[in-house]
Amino acid sequence: MYKVVRRRSLKPTVTQIEVEAPLVARKAKAGQFIILRVDEDGERIPLTVAGTNPDEGTVKVIFQVVGATTEKLNHVMEGEYLQDFVGPLGRPTETEGIKKVCVVGGGVGCAIALPVAQEFHEIGAEVTSIIGFRNEDLVVLEEEFDACSDRLIVMTDDGSYKREGNVTMPLKEMLEAGEKFDMIITIGPLIMMKFVTLTAKEFNAPVTVSMSPIMVDGTGMCGCCRLTLHTEEGSVMKFACVDGPDFNGYEVDFDEAIARGRTYFDYERKAHDHVCNMFKAADELKNGANA
Repeated sequence: MYKVVRRRSLKPTVTQIEVEAPLVARKAKAGQFIILRVDEDGERIPLTVAGTNPDEGTVKVIFQVVGATTEKLNHVMEGEYLQDFVGPLGRPTETEGIKKVCVVGGGVGCAIALPVAQEFHEIGAEVTSIIGFRNEDLVVLEEEFDACSDRLIVMTDDGSYKREGNVTMPLKEMLEAGEKFDMIITIGPLIMMKFVTLTAKEFNAPVTVSMSPIMVDGTGMCGCCRLTLHTEEGSVMKFACVDGPDFNGYEVDFDEAIARGRTYFDYERKAHDHVCNMFKAADELKNGANA
């Protein structure tokens, strides 16, 4: 069992928790992830490590409530326990030889992008961060990005906060102006990463994407997280859990990944609504008993 020692609501549907997991805290690096279960009957879900404190033996993860399991997870309070918390899994983000990097994050993907930006900042690289959200109400981690970035650009789709537009706009402007990056790293929704990659391709700029497909065991055995990469040698299958989560953006078959990612969308929404109603009913009973 793994104790939740701290809990912080970033937005109504976005939560950060800090979990007591000393072995994971000592080993985890930027770009890696964990798999957790809320209770003994729960499903396994992957969440990227958003930070560690090896001295305290704690690991931060940030999640958005989008399905049944994240709804359950959002009701775990400080002092309560998770059934499983396994990791670190996956390969850390490659940092060697990179002196100038552009980190592009979208939505809750910014929780994954933040430790990557922090890692590059710590090794002395020049960090440009571009983070994008649908609107002002969904902006998260701005102060944290500002602290580890030489330049920070915040975008909102509707213009309700900072600059209006999507993350590809400032990226394209910088590349058109002749700016060169040793690497562009993009983390967020698949469609966003696809268009960041297409934008960078116009200028032959190297792109790394962080893939988070459907995943079960995290060891490569279930095959759920398989991706098709189109390499110079031909098409190959890779597994995000053991071969990734970082891949060359030019090689990823995004259309296939997007189609597979939608497989259980309707089921997950129904499961979420069912679980959400259960918690609402429990809260109403509790409030009634306390009246």
